[in-house]
Amino acid sequence: MYAIGRGVLKDNTEAVRWFRLAAEQGHAEAQSGLGMMYFPLLGVREDLVLAHMWLNIASANGDELASKTRDVLEAMMTRAQLRRATELARTCMDSDYQDCEP
Repeated sequence: MYAIGRGVLKDNTEAVRWFRLAAEQGHAEAQSGLGMMYFPLLGVREDLVLAHMWLNIASANGDELASKTRDVLEAMMTRAQLRRATELARTCMDSDYQDCEP
């Protein structure tokens, strides 16, 4: 609701907080939403690595839109960024979503 301003004032910082709470519980749509918050021009700050990481996790958890968005994002990233995003996603998933952001 905070990400789009539905029923509340639009507040990207608050949206990230709520997305993160649900993402850490394994909710694929929240993981995707959190990834989008790091996408250029959409959220709190641009971070292609974190955007890819969360979209990759959401994709692994069955979110098809996250998979498509992640694939588009990859065209904007360097190989080093892609490697880092993949490492972070693996660490995050291995920690049951508790060790996800540097």
